[in-house]
Amino acid sequence: MYQEFLPLSREEMLARGWNEVDYIVVTGDAYVDHPSFGSAIISRLLEKEGFRVAVLSQPDFTSCESMKIFGKPRYGFFIGGGNVDSMVAHYTVAKIRRDRDEYTPGGVPGKRPDRSATVYTKLAKQAYPALPVILGGLEASLRRFAHYDYWTDTVLPSIMETSGADLVSFGMSEHQTAEIAHRLAAGEPVNEITDVAGTCYMTDFAHLPAQYVECAGFHKVSTDKIAYAKACRIQMDNQDCVSGKPVVQKQGERYLVQNIPATPLTRKELDEIYAMPFTRRYHPSYEALGGVPAIAEVEFSIIQNRGCYGGCNFCAITMHQGRRVTSRSEDSIVEEAKAMTEAPNFKGYIHDVGGPTANFRLPSCGQQMAKGMCVEGKHCLAPAPCPKLIVDHKEYLKILRRLRELPGVKKVFIRSGIRYDYLILDKDETFFKELVKYHISGQLKVAPEHCAPNTLKYMGKPPVEVYNKFSKRFYELTKQAGKKQYLVPYLMSSHPGSTLKDAVILAEYLYRNRIRPEQVQDFYPTPGTVSTCMFYTGLDPYTLKPVYVAKSREEKAMQRALLQYYEPKNAQRVRKALQLTHREDLIPLLVPGGRKASTLKDSDGDTKGAKTWRTTRTGKAGKRSFG
Repeated sequence: MYQEFLPLSREEMLARGWNEVDYIVVTGDAYVDHPSFGSAIISRLLEKEGFRVAVLSQPDFTSCESMKIFGKPRYGFFIGGGNVDSMVAHYTVAKIRRDRDEYTPGGVPGKRPDRSATVYTKLAKQAYPALPVILGGLEASLRRFAHYDYWTDTVLPSIMETSGADLVSFGMSEHQTAEIAHRLAAGEPVNEITDVAGTCYMTDFAHLPAQYVECAGFHKVSTDKIAYAKACRIQMDNQDCVSGKPVVQKQGERYLVQNIPATPLTRKELDEIYAMPFTRRYHPSYEALGGVPAIAEVEFSIIQNRGCYGGCNFCAITMHQGRRVTSRSEDSIVEEAKAMTEAPNFKGYIHDVGGPTANFRLPSCGQQMAKGMCVEGKHCLAPAPCPKLIVDHKEYLKILRRLRELPGVKKVFIRSGIRYDYLILDKDETFFKELVKYHISGQLKVAPEHCAPNTLKYMGKPPVEVYNKFSKRFYELTKQAGKKQYLVPYLMSSHPGSTLKDAVILAEYLYRNRIRPEQVQDFYPTPGTVSTCMFYTGLDPYTLKPVYVAKSREEKAMQRALLQYYEPKNAQRVRKALQLTHREDLIPLLVPGGRKASTLKDSDGDTKGAKTWRTTRTGKAGKRSFG
């Protein structure tokens, strides 16, 4: 009975000859045994460490009886909310309930609760009060400190305080999971496991660590926005395993202690993780329900790295995967691809070879490993690249060449984000040329996000001139290759720092560059990012200077409309925005029905007439990820 999968039901557990399990892994997602799913990695890792493991997927969240279907586990629970934050999975940025959940069989919504990590933890504690509960995954990682909650528009305490978890394992968690599992199995009480890197625990004042940095407590940050911004900076500056220090934040009567982050996996360790016996499929019991939609994007994709030093302020990777990039060996990636080609439904196309940033494989610089990542808001690539930055695509290029040569492989695509600002720093254009020639399926998605200098500064993105330089060279190489390929820029409206004037500047830029984005995204203030701190406090946490934030529904709607000014439904809002910013001169160009035959110079200085508009640069941005 599905012996290649870990037990998903009591019947499957008994079929293995087990009367009990050591650990239960609880997830807010359907059970997909693929390394793109965090619960699959944690459950397979526990199995690799010699434990009997069962997977409890999307349990009934109305009763703790759902936590008892396997009986009482010998040592405890490992709980995660799912691959995507449950609140993001359930609600749009406009706080409208979504009608589909990609991580549920058949895409059916409502199979997991809001704040699923908290709800599942409480249920496990109700079912077995004495058993240890280790809470991990994205949802918990980003809520480990007191945090602004966009959905209730208030500051909430640490998820440790609200859920009752014994430990929070933040980040990617393989090191923590293995150590905690063995120590619990050896009989060590969970309340004595307070020294594991990459974990948080609660304690009283008398038992705080000998050395730590303290940020303002929950009560203070919930009523004082300057204190919140200062706390954010302390937290961000201590997310490196080399330079970081333990961080303490008082919650109620007790204190949250964040130990230093865990050391990222070595290349050898990362290879071992991806060599675990994943089936790469969803559990067969879901077939009759329509399968699990989320598998479509990842089934024939390969994750080749972790971490990102790109430093986008709106991205949660810093607080989850971290800024240190680690990558798998060439052989490990090729072996995964070989196994992929043997799948009965493989059609010859590897959909992606990437990660948080596809073309990062090396540490950002030589001193990072010894001294840690730079702090105080310093970025490796923006506003200008650090002179110490290592720029090298040779290894990545070699991997792609080996994959292209595999029998049964027709095409190898790159669909993860390419850091174009990093790519154009490489004086050797070999990778750029082969990217254009072999690895684009018609459209390449890149993320300039905006063009207004002030907005880009607060995003942590490079000036738009960098994107223009990349775009120009991309189309030159595309023409040389004899292909018709296009850039699809990700764009964001209403990010902190973006004024209505900035949005007009972006609309004008899109017009003169003949870009018509079919899908754009409003800034979504998710926990654990610098941008969310700015959204809530109206302050830059590194300077404490005021930052403009568009919060009214009408202004956010106008900023969004300007990015799609050509849509007739947006005409009224675009006209209003242009009038408010005293840019009535743009009404004939940007308001549907008001356009004349006019000319504007594009970013390369060429004159473009409205009659020569090319809609071929239009593309669908697709679903954005949050770290």
